Amino acid sequence: MRQNEPVTSATREPETPASTVPPRLIATDLDGTLLRDDKSVSERTIAALAAAEEAGIEVFFVTGRPARWMDVVSDHVHGHGLAICGNGAAVVDLHGGPGTHRFVKVRELARENALDAVELLRDAAPGTVYAVEQTYGFYQEPAYPKLHMEVPEFRAPAEELLAADAPGAHKPVLKILAYHPELDPDAFLTLARLAVGDRAAITRSSPSALLEISGPGVSKASTLALCCAERGISHEEVIAFGDMPNDVEMLTWAGQSYAMGNAHPDAIAAASGRTVANNEDGVAVVIERILAERL
Repeated sequence: MRQNEPVTSATREPETPASTVPPRLIATDLDGTLLRDDKSVSERTIAALAAAEEAGIEVFFVTGRPARWMDVVSDHVHGHGLAICGNGAAVVDLHGGPGTHRFVKVRELARENALDAVELLRDAAPGTVYAVEQTYGFYQEPAYPKLHMEVPEFRAPAEELLAADAPGAHKPVLKILAYHPELDPDAFLTLARLAVGDRAAITRSSPSALLEISGPGVSKASTLALCCAERGISHEEVIAFGDMPNDVEMLTWAGQSYAMGNAHPDAIAAASGRTVANNEDGVAVVIERILAERL
């Protein structure tokens, strides 16, 4: 890290070699990484996660998924670890099992920033439609397509959903979802970042033109860095896995990082190493090797 650089920085010098320090924490994305394409987690992967925890290596699941889907995640991973969800907007403890999860940390998107982002992106990309993710609750505009599992609690223009008197206004906003029916996904991401600037952090994890808008400075990496700092864990002691642009900062920050065999080119460029695809248990392959080397 650069001299005097904050411990929560999500940056690492590009020429820094992969860490040889024994790992204390594994940080893995879910969709396209730990989960197979059918959304299952293999017995091999479950066993590898359990073995890592048995060896004293903490496991964090770092996902763009919302907090309300953490029961599903817990079912997948059998109660292992903590989950950083919403691309860093919240930290949820999974150890109690489904129905008992609690928020450990919330990094909300201020409604003023959210409204600015909505307005700026509407001007830059006409036809953009929005949904709002909160700690508890999902809301969307009438024209927003059915991209998610659940039915929204309320439908209205984003400006109304984010108003001070909106339904659920007392609950923090974790992120805004912005969808465009025609634009190329990577082009949409570039356009949005230029339009919104530092009012919000913008990334994507979907193969479609679906962007995820969080609070300024909020990312998988920055929240992971905060959690590690609280535990006295340095970035060199972290191994990270990911496959999409929303994993780039985390893959860059971690001492060791692996892009999946199925990863987006940006994730491959950011990682210090590469493993096999998610359908071939790429995360488990690396964990097994690391644990074998400790013997």
